[in-house]
Amino acid sequence: MEQYNVTGMSCAACSARVEKAVLKVPGVTSCSVSLLTNSMGVEGEVSSDEVIKAVKEAGYGAFQKEKGSHGQNTQAGRQNQQEDALKDTETPVMKKRLIASLSFLLPLMYFSMGHRMWNWPVPAFFKENHIAMGLVQFLFTTIVLVINQKFFISGWRGLVHKSPNMDTLVALGAGASYGYSVFALFAMTDAQVRGNAEAVMHYMHEFYFESAAMILTLITFGKMLEALSKGKTTDALKSLMKLAPKTATLVRDGANVQARVEEVRMGDHFVVHPGETIPVDGIVLEGSSAVNESALTGESIPVDKEPGDTVSAATLNQSGYLICEATRVGEDTALSQIIQMVSDAASTKAPIAKVADKVSGVFVPAVIAIAVVTIVGWLLAGQTIGFALARGISVLVISCPCALGLATPVAIMVGNGMGAKHGIMFKTAESLEQAGKTKIIALDKTGTITCGEPHVTDIYPVEGVTKEQLVKLAFVLEQKSEHPLARAILALGEEQALDIQPVEDFAAVAGNGLTGTYQGSKLAGGNYKFMMEQCQIGPQYAEQAENLAKQGKTPLYFSCDGQFMGIIAVADVLKEDSSKAIQELKDLGIRVIMLTGDNEKTAKAVGEEAGVDEVIAGVLPDGKESVIRDLKKQGNVTMVGDGINDAPALTRADIGIAIGAGTDIAIDAAEVVLMKSRLSDVPAAIRLSQATLRNIRENLFWAFIYNVIGIPLAAGIWYPLFGWKLNPMFGAAAMSLSSVCVVSNALRLNFFALYHAKKDKKGISKRKKEKKKMEKTMEIKGMMCGHCEARVKKCLEALPEVKEAAVSHESGTAVIKLDASVADEVLKKTVEDQDYEVTAIH
Repeated sequence: MEQYNVTGMSCAACSARVEKAVLKVPGVTSCSVSLLTNSMGVEGEVSSDEVIKAVKEAGYGAFQKEKGSHGQNTQAGRQNQQEDALKDTETPVMKKRLIASLSFLLPLMYFSMGHRMWNWPVPAFFKENHIAMGLVQFLFTTIVLVINQKFFISGWRGLVHKSPNMDTLVALGAGASYGYSVFALFAMTDAQVRGNAEAVMHYMHEFYFESAAMILTLITFGKMLEALSKGKTTDALKSLMKLAPKTATLVRDGANVQARVEEVRMGDHFVVHPGETIPVDGIVLEGSSAVNESALTGESIPVDKEPGDTVSAATLNQSGYLICEATRVGEDTALSQIIQMVSDAASTKAPIAKVADKVSGVFVPAVIAIAVVTIVGWLLAGQTIGFALARGISVLVISCPCALGLATPVAIMVGNGMGAKHGIMFKTAESLEQAGKTKIIALDKTGTITCGEPHVTDIYPVEGVTKEQLVKLAFVLEQKSEHPLARAILALGEEQALDIQPVEDFAAVAGNGLTGTYQGSKLAGGNYKFMMEQCQIGPQYAEQAENLAKQGKTPLYFSCDGQFMGIIAVADVLKEDSSKAIQELKDLGIRVIMLTGDNEKTAKAVGEEAGVDEVIAGVLPDGKESVIRDLKKQGNVTMVGDGINDAPALTRADIGIAIGAGTDIAIDAAEVVLMKSRLSDVPAAIRLSQATLRNIRENLFWAFIYNVIGIPLAAGIWYPLFGWKLNPMFGAAAMSLSSVCVVSNALRLNFFALYHAKKDKKGISKRKKEKKKMEKTMEIKGMMCGHCEARVKKCLEALPEVKEAAVSHESGTAVIKLDASVADEVLKKTVEDQDYEVTAIH
C-alpha cells in the first residue's frame, strides 16, 4: 500500500470526495482516506503522479510519503515526515483566528444586542443614528469575515469542483446572513432619504450581522476544540515515535564513536552503558544486564540479558555494560515495525465506516437542498424574508458531516493506540473491528498454549536411588545428545549446577535411546522398548509410565550397569497464563478449539489440562488450513499460532493472531500481533475490539441522531405546533460541539480496562444458549434393537451438519449434536426414509 498525505480536507465530505476521485484512476484497486490523520492509502498498479493529479483535480493537495529502504538515511526523513503529519499545526492557527475574531465580535455584539436589547450606553453620536449603528456592525462583521476567509475560499473551491463540504455550508450560512444584512443596510439608507422612519426601524431589525460573525467565530472555536481532541487520539503513536533513539555508540577501530542512529548498519558493533537506551535491534556479544522492555511489550519486569540474547531498539539498559551486534536497523527494527503497523491501521478503514462514508458523500448537497426548500417553503407560507432566511441559515450551520466522518477513525485510532500501549498490534482497522466478532477460536498447541520447549515434570527413582542421583546420571548421559527431550534434562542439570562430565563410547540409537560409559559404568537411557533390552523394568514402573503418557508426558527410562535406576518424565508444559486465558475466552462466549499435530492421547491430555472445548489432533500444516475453512462455516473464526506451519491457517481464518515470539512468517500472515507472546492478550484483544466497536456505534448513533433531530428543528418544522425556532447562532454552536462530543466519546477508550474480566461472565449464558441450539432430541417410534439404533445413527451422522448422534431403542430417542443448524424437516425425513416414525423434535 502506497501512503500519501492529503492537504485541504475540512470534513468527511472532503475525504469521501478524495476517495471517490482516486478510485476512478485506472489501476487503483482500493483507496482509504483518513480525515483524522490527513492520510491516504492506495493499492494497485498505478503511478503516484496519477494519484496526486486526481487528488488535485478534486480540489485538494497530495504528496507521497517518503519511503525508507532498510536502514538508509531516508528512514530518518520518513520518521520526521510521520511526526510532522501528526503534529498539531491546526490548533495554534485556530487559536489565533479565534482570539482575533473575538476581538471584533465582542464590540459587534455590544452594539447590536447590548445597546439595542439592554440599552447599554454608546457614544452620543450613535443614539438614534440607526445608519451609523448599521455601518459599525457592517465594519466589524466584514473584519471577522476577512479573518475567517478560509471558510469561504475552501467552500467556494468545493462548489467549483462540484464537491461541496462543511466549509461550503458555513460559507453559505454566514454569507447569506451577511449578504441579506448588507441589503437591509442599503434599504435603510433609502428609507432614511425618503424620510420613512418606520421602514428604517423595520430594516434595523432585519440585520443579521452578528449572526454571520458569531457563526464563523463559534465554528472556529469548535474546530479548535476538535483539533485539540483529535491531537489526543494520536498520543499513543506520538509517544512511540518519541521512543526512537537518536544516537548510538559504535565500536570503530577499537574506539567508541558517537553516531546518528540512522548511520548504524547491520553487523556494526555498538556499546550500551547502564541507563542508556538501546539504539537498534541486536544480539548481545559481551556483558550481562537487566533490560526494561516495557516500551515495546508493556511488561514492566526487566528481562535478564546474557551473550547470545537479543535486544530491541528503544528498550532501556538498566544495569550492566553491553556490547552488541546490530541485526536489524532502520525500518527493520521492532519499534519501526510497530510504528508502521499503528500508522497503517490509522490509514485504513473499518467496514462499519462504509455506512457513514456513503452518507457523507451526499450529505452536503442534501443539506443545501433542504435549506433552499426551507426558505422557499416559509416564503410560500407567508412568512417574511428575514424569518425564512433565518430558518434556511440555521439548517446550513447546524448540519455537521464532520461528526459522521470522525465517528469511526477517532475510535479506531484510540483503540489501536491502547492496543499498542499493551503490546497488542492491530495491523488494520478491519482487524480491530473483526476481532470482537469472534465466535470460534482455534489455538495452536506448541508455543501458543504450551511453552514450546520440553521441561522435566516428574522424577521417579527406584528404591535405594535418590532423585539427585537419577538426575545426575541422566544429565551425564544426555549432555552429548541433540534430541529435543535431552534439552529438558540438561536445563534441569544446569539449574542444579551439575558439572559436565566426560562420557566415553557415547552412541545414539535413532528413535530409541542412548548408551555411554562414565567412570567405568555403562549408562543407558531411552524408551521402554529400548530399555527392556538393557535392563529389567518392573511392571509397577511400566504402569506408572503408562499413567504419565495419558497425561501427555513422555517417560524416559535410565539404567546403570544393567540395573534399572528410574523414570524421568518430560513434557511441553502449559504456559502460566494459558488455562486462565482459555477460561476467559469461554467466558466471552467463544468456543475454544486446540489444533495440534501431536497424537490424540497427548493432545487430549494437554487439552483437558488447558480447559479447551474441543481437541483436533494429528493435524498436518495443510490440514490446519482445511480445519479453519470448515470451522468458518459455523461462524467467525480466529486462529492463534506462532510457527511457520501456522501461516496457512492464520491467513485462512477471519482473523489471524500471531504470538510475538513466533516466526516472521507467522507474524506477516497474521492481522494481529501479540508482542508479549502471552495467551492472556488474546481475550484482552477481543475485549478491546468489542469496546472499540461499541464506541464506534455510539459515535455513529449520536452523529446521525444529532443531524436527524437538529435539521428539522433548524428548519422550523415544529414552529407551527410549539412555536420552536432555532437562532442560527445556536445552530452554529451545536454544530461546533457535535464533533467535539464524538471525539471526546472516543477518548473514553483510553480508560478501558483490557484485562478486566468480570463483565465477561455474560458470555457464559450465551455459550449455554448456543450449546442448547446445537443439540436436538428426536423421539422415534419403531426401533426394536441394536441394529435399528445403528441404522438410525448411520443415516443421521451422514448429514454434514450432524457431528454425533446418540441413539437408544430403549428410550426411543436420538440426541443429536450439531456442527451447524439444520431444519427439523430434514432430520425427520432422513429418519423416516429408514421406515421409522418421528413423533417429536426438541
